[in-house]
Formats: sequence, C-alpha cells, structure tokens
Amino acid sequence: MAIVIENLTKSYGEKLALPPFSCTLEEGEIVCLLGQSGCGKTTLLRLLLGLETPTGGTVSGLPDRVSAVFQEDRLCPAFSAVTNVSLALGRQVPRTEIVALLTELGLGDALQKPVRELSGGMQRRVAMARSLLSPADLFLMDEPFKGLDEDTRKVVMDAVLQRTKGRTLLLVTHDPEEAAYLGGRILRM
Repeated sequence: MAIVIENLTKSYGEKLALPPFSCTLEEGEIVCLLGQSGCGKTTLLRLLLGLETPTGGTVSGLPDRVSAVFQEDRLCPAFSAVTNVSLALGRQVPRTEIVALLTELGLGDALQKPVRELSGGMQRRVAMARSLLSPADLFLMDEPFKGLDEDTRKVVMDAVLQRTKGRTLLLVTHDPEEAAYLGGRILRM
C-alpha cells in the first residue's frame, strides 16, 4: 500500500519547521530526501514516526511496522554491539543473524566490546544493523551513512539495498552520490 503525505506541516509557535510537504511513497520504493539543513527533513521523519504531531496535513497508508535510524545512534553504551541489537529486536531475530550482519558490516572483532569503546563509525554500524534486522515494512533513515569512510559506506549501502529490498525506504542525505548509489527516487526539499 502506498504512503500518501498531503500538505504535511509542522510549526513550533511562529517557527515553521516543515513547510507544506506532499508526496506519495509507493510500496517497496526507495526515496532519498535531499535538502539544506533546516528545511524539515528530520521533522518529516519524526512526524512519520509519530514522535511529533503535525500542525496540518495528513498521512495515510503508514504500515504498522516501521524501523528508524536517527541522526544519533541511540545505543546503550555499556552493552555490546550484539546486546544493543538484541535489545531492540527481542527474540524475533536469532543471535546468529545478528552476529552475521554485524560481521558483514565489519564489526566481527568488536561484537562483545561495550559500544562506548567503539569508534563513532562503528557505533553507527551497530545502529544500522539494529534497523536492518527489523521486520519492518517501512525504513526511515536520517543521514545513516554519516561518519563512515568511503569503503565502509559502500558496504553499509549495499547492506541497506539488500536488506530493505521489496520494502519502502525513505532516507535523508546531504550527499547526491549516496542517493545515486541507492538508485531510488530523489526528492529535493
């Protein structure tokens, strides 16, 4: 089912955080949002997640199962990479799958280290693994490749393409090359 966003807006008092925004996300489509800082990209994702209430407009067709990657990694620093992913997914994903994806993302040597001991790029990959293993129908990702070097970014982008295939992906990026690599529709805000 398509997700239809019509004239969605968000204001904080006099400040307009999201000017009227409309688009349709077809089921299984990849859409990359590009735009300058402050144009409302993150606010749009927060509205779709139900973390904010819109000032105006409507959204229909949102699936029940939604996964997110926020700008911040939102990890539990004292827990390992494996435990951080397990906490979010419960028992729905076997530990072997978690270990396999973290290893694919280049974290095989750091699986049991507390994430506070991992670099920012490594922490980012833990957050990505947590999202990608979710049985979601819609993936919302806010600058998911930030802090990754070029080679690692390609590995993670390949994992995103593989693991979200057939499901809807709405991704915020400042990098037109990332959008081109993912091959989806580009929306400029």
